[in-house]
This record gives sequence, C-alpha cells and structure tokens, in this order.
Amino acid sequence: MLAAVDSSGPDAEAATHRAWLDAAAAGAARHSGAPAELLGAYLRLLADAAVHGRRPEPAELIAVRELGRQAATQQVSARRMVDLYLSAATRLWRTVPPRLRRRDRDAVSAAAEAVLAAVDDAVAALIEGHDAERRRLIRQEEGIRREFVDDLLRGEADLTRLAERAEPFGLDFAVAHQVALAVPGGTLVDAQAFAAALERSVADRFGGRDVLVAGREGRFVVVGPGHEAPGEDLGDVVRTALGGARKGGRWRLAAGRAHPGAHGIARSYEEAREALRLAEVLRLDADVVRARDLLVYRVLGRDQAALVDLVEATLAPLAQARGGAGPLLDTLHGYFDAGEVATETARRMHLSVRTISYRLARVAELTGSDLADPATRFALHVAVLGARLLNWPEQDLPWH
Repeated sequence: MLAAVDSSGPDAEAATHRAWLDAAAAGAARHSGAPAELLGAYLRLLADAAVHGRRPEPAELIAVRELGRQAATQQVSARRMVDLYLSAATRLWRTVPPRLRRRDRDAVSAAAEAVLAAVDDAVAALIEGHDAERRRLIRQEEGIRREFVDDLLRGEADLTRLAERAEPFGLDFAVAHQVALAVPGGTLVDAQAFAAALERSVADRFGGRDVLVAGREGRFVVVGPGHEAPGEDLGDVVRTALGGARKGGRWRLAAGRAHPGAHGIARSYEEAREALRLAEVLRLDADVVRARDLLVYRVLGRDQAALVDLVEATLAPLAQARGGAGPLLDTLHGYFDAGEVATETARRMHLSVRTISYRLARVAELTGSDLADPATRFALHVAVLGARLLNWPEQDLPWH
C-alpha cells in the first residue's frame, strides 16, 4: 500500500497510482471472495472521481454492466459482487495518496461526493448486468430442461446422447426409474417455483440424485429412483411432499411402474398417463392411482370389440329397470368393491341393506345371473368394469 507520492517523475507517479489501485483491488477480493478481475476498470473510474471529480461516462458504465454479466456467467452472486465493489471503494478512499488528502476541505468534500456518485452509478450498472444475464441463463436452462424432458418422455432420442444430457440433471440410466404425475386441483400462482420446491423435497428423500421434476401439459412430471422402499413408491413420496401444504387444491396423483434404462422412463410415464385416464373414467378416489393396480383394466381395454360384446350380452337387460341401468350398475360396482358384502356395500353407498338386497335381486332377475355362482360373479364383475371403461350407460355402446 502506498504511503507517499514519489515526485521523481511522471513514471514513478503512474507506478504509485497503479499500486494504489492494485492494493485496493487485492484487499477487496480477499474480503469478498470474488475475483479481482471482475473489477475491471472500476477502480480507475473511482480514482478519476477522487482526483478530478469526474462522473462516469456511459461507455464506462456499459463496461461495468458487462462485468456484471460475466459475474453471473461465472456464478458469482450479486451480493458478493456488491461486496467486492463497495469494499474496493472503501479501501481506495482510505488509502488516498497524501497529496490528495492535503487538499482543502471543500476539495476533499467534492471528491468524496464524486466518488459516492460514481459508486452508485457503477453498482447500479453492475446489478443491472448481473440480473439480465441471470435471467438469460435461467431461460436458457429452462429451455434445455424442457427439451431434455420432452425427448426423455417420448423415448425416441438417441440413447448415447440422451445419457450425456442426463448427467447435469443427476439421472443415471444404469438404474431403474419410476415416473409419477401430479395434477393440481386448482391454479398455482408460480408453477415453476412450485416445481423447484417439489424437486427439492423429493430429492431429499432419495439423497439428492436421480430426481427430476418438470411441468408438462398442465401436470408435474416427477422422475425418481425405482428402488423404492418396501410398501412405499414414488407416488407415496410425492403424496407426502404435497400433503402438508395442500397447494393447488386436491391433487390427483398417478404412478407408473419402475423400469430400467432411458426407455424405461418413457414407459413408466405412459403408464402413469394411462393410470390418470383410467382413474377419471372409473371415478377412482385413491390417494395415488398406481399403474400396477390397473393392469386388468388395460387388458380389458385392448379388445374393445370383445368388451362391448360382454357388456351388451351381460348388462344390457338392466336398462329395462325403472330408472334405467345406472342405479343397478352402481350397486354392482359398490358390491364388488366391498368384497361382495351387502352390509358394507350399504354403508359405503349410504343406503339401507334392504335396498342393496333388493337391487341385487333385481339384477339377478333381469340378467338371469346366479350371484351365488363364482363363475357368474366373475363374468358379471368383468362386465361391470368394462361398462365403466366404455362409460355405459351414460354413452351408447360403440358399433363394432
């Protein structure tokens, strides 16, 4: 640090001037932990303000704004940059060469005001550049993430390239993954911020890796490890993460099965989508709808012609009942869901046992079915499930 000005010539004075600025820059860098290079010509700008009372030129502030952009690119926080710039200004003023300190009071006061004005202008430009670059980087990262998620869930991208792109997101295709879908019941104020918070919560459960959350088609796609704990899968983890806040109203959750590899993620995603669709059609009210629990519905749905034949042959006579087939079909569905116990069916449907018994007898009468026969009950149960898939009797059965 310079203690006095050497008057032996202009070269010596210039060297002293540089040493003054270099000492202030080095001290500020140590204090803030930010690179001294990010000061650029900022200290020369302040020195000119201290010596000549000059305000920064527009071109100089543009250069400082660019330094703010560089800091954001290097992931140096705005707070640390402000600390660097204010610390540098403080050190520069404290170590002003004696010849400047010996000026009269008015000159020193004017120099101080000029330095403060220059610091204010420079820090404002710095933050403006930092914020602009940070927003650009966020948009870029969002675009990269969105493109990666789209390719991942389509399952059509080159696997080698996809594996390389997965590394920054912490996904390892060597292990199995599972996909869960979360659909909010209402509108979220900031879906992007909510997705980030959900990702942090789920990642904490799995040790911080192999978790990715993204918004897609009005839903939150959650990719997580497939090696779930006994009795708990990704759907349960997401339900727990969403449970306390109840943000977005009541959520609908679905989970695909765990599959290995990148294509396994796309497969699990499609299973979760199908589970959501079936849950809506079948009016399921489970906290988490799991694809593994709905495999029988997928089997039924693969041969629609046979399913229509079964529903038509088995359940069509119910339409002759007073009030149509709807009440009797609902009773059958509730009866099978309740383990074929009339008292439990009545409790769940908020009806009397006598009403349930009457309706079951009416079904037997109209269809000619013997509900005491296991084979008949099985066929009737499958037909009831098929009716739900076909949305009958609300919609006419399709021609085939």
